[in-house]
Amino acid sequence: MLPTNPRTFATKSSHKMKISIEISYYPLDTPFIPPIKDFISRLNQYPQIHVQTNGMSTQVFGEFDETMDILKSEIKKSFELPHSVFVMKIINADLNHKDGSN
Repeated sequence: MLPTNPRTFATKSSHKMKISIEISYYPLDTPFIPPIKDFISRLNQYPQIHVQTNGMSTQVFGEFDETMDILKSEIKKSFELPHSVFVMKIINADLNHKDGSN
């Protein structure tokens, strides 16, 4: 639900928002592993985001505008491969636990 007071919304939106994104990439072509590894490798070249991977997905953490700009660019490059699917969950909080704690 959006705030009813526009000033409240403007104040909150003026701060840099941290986000956490879970990404699953499905290149619908064989072999499918190289395009996934290439996508993750490209993400890891950006110092302004933190990238974690596991066997099911990739998690990306960073500031909203920077992170979304990076993903827009890198997903567009991946879409040069025909029939690629991305599934993403975006959370407006930094859920990165760099120290390994939950």
